[in-house]
Amino acid sequence: MKNKTKRKIKAAGTVLFLIYILALIYFLFFAERFSGVEFAQREYHYNLTPLQEIRRFWIYKEQLGVLAVVSNLFGNVIGFVPFGLILPIICRNARGFFFITFSGFALSLCVETIQLITKLGCFDVDDMILNTTGAALGYILFAVSHYIYRKNRRRQHGKKTL
Repeated sequence: MKNKTKRKIKAAGTVLFLIYILALIYFLFFAERFSGVEFAQREYHYNLTPLQEIRRFWIYKEQLGVLAVVSNLFGNVIGFVPFGLILPIICRNARGFFFITFSGFALSLCVETIQLITKLGCFDVDDMILNTTGAALGYILFAVSHYIYRKNRRRQHGKKTL
C-alpha cells in the first residue's frame, strides 16, 4: 500500500475515532435525561459483585424483555468494539492484544468512575467486564483483518515477481 493511501486511512481512522469517543461520551453521560432531581438528592448506584447484573439480566430476561437484555449485555460489548478496532489502525504502537484489552479496561474504569462521581448512571463491574470484552473483540477483528490483508498482499506481490 502506498504511503499516501496509508496516511488517508490513518486520517480517516483518526476522525472516526474522535467521532466514536464523542458519541461514547454523549450516550454514556448525556443521552439519559436528568431526572430533574438535584445533584445532592441523587443517590450513588454501584455494583461491585462480578457477574451479578449479567446473571440478573439473564435470569429475568423474559420479564425485562429482549430489548432491555440485548441493549444492556450486547450494547456494552458492542460499544467498545470500535475502540479495539480503530485504535490499532491510527496508532501503530497500539497493536497488541493485551495493550488494547488493558486500555479498554482503563477507559471503562474511567467511564464507570465518572458515572459514580457524577451520580449519572451506575458504577458496575459487569459493565467493565463487558466493555473490556468489546475492546478485546474489536482488536481480534483488527488482527484478523490485518492478517488477511497482509496475506493477500504477499500473494499479490509474489505473482508480480513471477
